Amino acid sequence: MASANTTPSPLLPPQTDVSSSLATTATATTDDVASKAVNKRYEGLMMVRTKAIKGKGAWYWVHLEPILVRHPETNLPKAVKLKCSLCDAVFSASNPSRTASEHLKRGTCPNFAAVLKPHSLSPLPLSSFAASPPPVHVTNNGNGNGNRKRSKNQTQARTGNINNNSLAIVESTQSPHLVLSGGREDLGALAMLEDSVKKLKSPKTRPGPVLSKDQIDSAVELLTDWLYDSCGSVSFSSFDHPKFRAFLSQVGLPVVSRKEVLDARLDRKFVEAKTESEIRIREAMFFQVASDGWKIRTCCGDGDDDNLVKFTVNLPNGTSVYQKALITGGSVSSKLAEDVFWETVMGIRGNGVQRCVGIVADKYKAKALRNLETQNQWMVNVSCQLQGFLSLLKDFGKELPVFTSVRETCLKIGNFVNNKPQIRSSLRKHKMVGLEYVELIRVPSNKCDCRNNFVHFFGMLEDVWSSARVLQMVVLDDSIKVSCMDDPVSREVVAIIQSEVFWNELEAVYSLVKLIKGMTQEIEAERPLIGQCLPLWEELRSKVKNWCAKFSIPGENVEKIVEKRFRKNYHPAWSAAFILDPLYLIKDNSGKYLPPFKCLTEEQEKDVDKLITRLVSREEAHFALMELMKWRSEGLDPLYAQAVQVKQRDPITGKMRIANPQSSRLVWETCLSEYKSLGKVAVRLIFLHATSFGFKCNWSFMKWYCVQRHSRASLERAQKMIFVAAHAKLEKRDFSNEEEKDAELFATSGCEDDMLNEVFADASSILGFL
Repeated sequence: MASANTTPSPLLPPQTDVSSSLATTATATTDDVASKAVNKRYEGLMMVRTKAIKGKGAWYWVHLEPILVRHPETNLPKAVKLKCSLCDAVFSASNPSRTASEHLKRGTCPNFAAVLKPHSLSPLPLSSFAASPPPVHVTNNGNGNGNRKRSKNQTQARTGNINNNSLAIVESTQSPHLVLSGGREDLGALAMLEDSVKKLKSPKTRPGPVLSKDQIDSAVELLTDWLYDSCGSVSFSSFDHPKFRAFLSQVGLPVVSRKEVLDARLDRKFVEAKTESEIRIREAMFFQVASDGWKIRTCCGDGDDDNLVKFTVNLPNGTSVYQKALITGGSVSSKLAEDVFWETVMGIRGNGVQRCVGIVADKYKAKALRNLETQNQWMVNVSCQLQGFLSLLKDFGKELPVFTSVRETCLKIGNFVNNKPQIRSSLRKHKMVGLEYVELIRVPSNKCDCRNNFVHFFGMLEDVWSSARVLQMVVLDDSIKVSCMDDPVSREVVAIIQSEVFWNELEAVYSLVKLIKGMTQEIEAERPLIGQCLPLWEELRSKVKNWCAKFSIPGENVEKIVEKRFRKNYHPAWSAAFILDPLYLIKDNSGKYLPPFKCLTEEQEKDVDKLITRLVSREEAHFALMELMKWRSEGLDPLYAQAVQVKQRDPITGKMRIANPQSSRLVWETCLSEYKSLGKVAVRLIFLHATSFGFKCNWSFMKWYCVQRHSRASLERAQKMIFVAAHAKLEKRDFSNEEEKDAELFATSGCEDDMLNEVFADASSILGFL
């Protein structure tokens, strides 16, 4: 070992580095062994203490707590100490019994000795019921101190008469004359009882934060606001949770009552939100009603579940305010929906119904919305574009042959994997070598119609997609081949998995679904106005055309499906808003910014004329058309047109967005004020929203809300709760919910792109070895 302290000579061979590294390794190994020993000692003491607190050990463990001391540089466990919970003093953990005798019984601990002093109001000491224990000699093997014996009577003699009026400190081996009905098991409980009495006589207060009344009120206000804004994500029973109450106490806040949160504070918040909403609606010259939730979103599409239909009011300045929510028992007739729509409009402004420019809803365009538009010439009622794109997916699922083929094949593969234990066992073996797969493929139930409920079909599609590589490896296993020889269904599935045609079709379907779902996500994020509907559908046509060319899909049938859905959703207001919105003006060769009439078909140009004449009075119709001709030939001043179309990068998404979305309407109300009749139509059209969704509730809250309808008081409270939550979310323009945010948080970044680029980038290369 002397060589370890000797400076190595530069003439030594390189082997000296090896010896020094071996020494370092040996030192590290020694440190690890020592750390494990310290950890083991700490865990052993904690286990003994836990049992003692439950009444199965010595009394002093109630006051002594093992703590682990770590090395400041390596952070490895260095030693185990005992901490007194009464005075925070720290001692060696080598002999807990001796520490308890010297620190607690001899009166060294100031807080322990204080409770031993006689007090006129003290209860009769429990120790008076027990006789003095006989002398007990304790053998102590100290560190270098040899064997040492102490007489218990000698210890009591040193402490004088303090113990005459002390609380009984009962040790299982030292109280032979104390008889308890529960036997030895009562000794631990008795020690805890005495400890409680001691704390009541001399409570130990821990210093905590001291907040002023204003700070406490502000903190409680923020806490309740957070609860309301969570809209069901946080349960009201959380206020009674002991850990939450302990947290409030730790930060210096009082306990918050559930009754107060659901009564007084909720009533005040509801009145404030309701008043603010009414003021904002009253100040607006006109508005649009949006209604979402009519579509049945059950697993099997049977329509038996309750729906929560929400109504919001869209204002010209781009903001929205919450109006109300109602529960529907499944599917609702068109006539009833029409009545509900009109009652909502009447309830907002009463006799001033003409201020309601129109309604946007996710259902009932063909009858209810059209009837209201026919009866009220000033209204423009449109269907939700988000629902239109989702319906297009269903159209593809029903009418496109490749969708039907892939759906039936995926069902066979899903049942094959889920119902064959040998297949799942083989899948697990391949997972051990790094190939990812899903444990069970999400196969829809027999009651679920995948043609109408695309969510379940897409889930199954994703599972088969993600398991492609491992499935193709599994069917090459000899044991799997042997097990499938006598089963014609299994042989068919194996042949499908080995087929390049199937994987190409699956890739095509998956790509188209991802394409449309990507556009629906953009619609949810952007919340487009109706002037953007025509460009959106044109973008969709272009992408679908490229998809057909990439996967060699006949384009005629696909185009027919797209055009059929377009005609179902189309409204003449799309064309009129597209022409009147300065955002879409096009610069011609002369430098003028003119409306994009050349982008419309002849029928759409006629729709513009018809709609404008319908929205103005008969006396103004001629003047409105004359102004439209002027707008078509002159357009807008180039400087203002460029100002309207200025874009800036969104700091969150990184996408380019219109810098001032309200400028389109403001231009008509200011520098284009000469267009008296046409201007009235323009400002009422270009602000209309093309989507009906407002804010999203969590499924847990929706279920809770629907349950409350059986009690009038509970339903009223739930309505106030959802009003406050919706008002806060719409004010912050937060259209997501916590469940979606959690899903994004836990999702693996880039996993879907990796699948697209790796798993199905080249189906022929995957199957080349078969």
